[in-house]
Amino acid sequence: MNKPKKVAILTAGGLAPCLNSAIGSLIERYTEIDPSIEIICYRGGYKGLLLGDSYPVTTEVRAKAGLLQNFGGSVIGNSRVKLTNVKDCVKRGLVKEGEDPQKVAADQLVKDGVDILHTIGGDDTNTAAADLAAFLARNDYGLTVIGLPKTVDNDVFPIRQSLGAWTAAEQGARYFLNVVAENNANPRMLIVHEVMGRNCGWLTAATAQEYRKLLDQKQWLPELGLSRESYDVHAVFIPEMAIDLQVEADRLRALMDKVDCINIFVSEGAGVDAIVAEMQAKGQEVPRDAFGHIKLDAVNPGKWFGEQFAQMIGAEKTLVQKSGYFARAAAANVDDMRLIKSCADLAVECAFRRESGVIGHDEDNGNVLRAIEFPRIKGGKPFNIDTEWFNQTLAEIGQAKGAKVDVSH
Repeated sequence: MNKPKKVAILTAGGLAPCLNSAIGSLIERYTEIDPSIEIICYRGGYKGLLLGDSYPVTTEVRAKAGLLQNFGGSVIGNSRVKLTNVKDCVKRGLVKEGEDPQKVAADQLVKDGVDILHTIGGDDTNTAAADLAAFLARNDYGLTVIGLPKTVDNDVFPIRQSLGAWTAAEQGARYFLNVVAENNANPRMLIVHEVMGRNCGWLTAATAQEYRKLLDQKQWLPELGLSRESYDVHAVFIPEMAIDLQVEADRLRALMDKVDCINIFVSEGAGVDAIVAEMQAKGQEVPRDAFGHIKLDAVNPGKWFGEQFAQMIGAEKTLVQKSGYFARAAAANVDDMRLIKSCADLAVECAFRRESGVIGHDEDNGNVLRAIEFPRIKGGKPFNIDTEWFNQTLAEIGQAKGAKVDVSH
């Protein structure tokens, strides 16, 4: 085996309930195999790499790395930096005018004596890692890049399950269990629960399913107004489904007349095309991030759906709540920790083999856990709305499924 001399770890992109767990798992595994292997963690993701800003993983840190399993977020810090977006890197003072951020990053790895780089992030992070890995290979740097897939959206091709997504669904369900009690704060109450998911509705669907499991554990007292029906999910809107507002409004108005409240789960990416078209028609600028993505907080899909339905279903009061920051900053649950540990262990094995790629269960190769080749990694994988458990959820809440989408890639 080709033992690594020095390993670097970075986390990047938005938070997910797996980052600290993955950092801790990597540190623990390297320490188990060979504590003489040096480890550093770049502070603030690719920003720290470009600036040469890192934490040394000391003997004391190694001994207590297991503590990271108890905390959400990323103790080493995140940032959204695209190494191929030279203009943005210069503007933010991460590189000088005329410098290539990829070369700056590669040279910093060499300067730090790093021969293995572990990146923990979503599709943008792994795309950046793929670009960097290709640059390193083209220019004979002799460094290996190994990614771990983090995204609460669970939307990375061809990975079956992204780290942290199960926890995010569970936490989003717990969040709404308190919010839903507002259903009796006002007559004809409309509550919109906006869930993360730019292009993929998996998290919204899974959060609705987890929430309804929580309701299954409750006992009810309908004689005094405490009914399962008023706490239930009444509609789920995700990017992969066609949404006929009028048809849904007619159905939801009838429900409102019956139970005096409506609870809607909506993906933050649902209806974005319609919202953007409205903004552009009014001459408003559509804000975008360094990767060219529409800034969904500025577009505010939950608010838009609330405004559309409030009048159509005769709501007296509308409450829009977002569980994203609550869910994505949670510590990993038991199921995710198990997945993270298996992926981290394989990542370390791949480091000794000098095998680049993103660790995950490969949907195109029998769901085998392996280092998936970087060129095959991309985001935007849609949720398959023909999934049995999702169809069952829609059937139980009385909602039509809508149009199918092509889930091939």
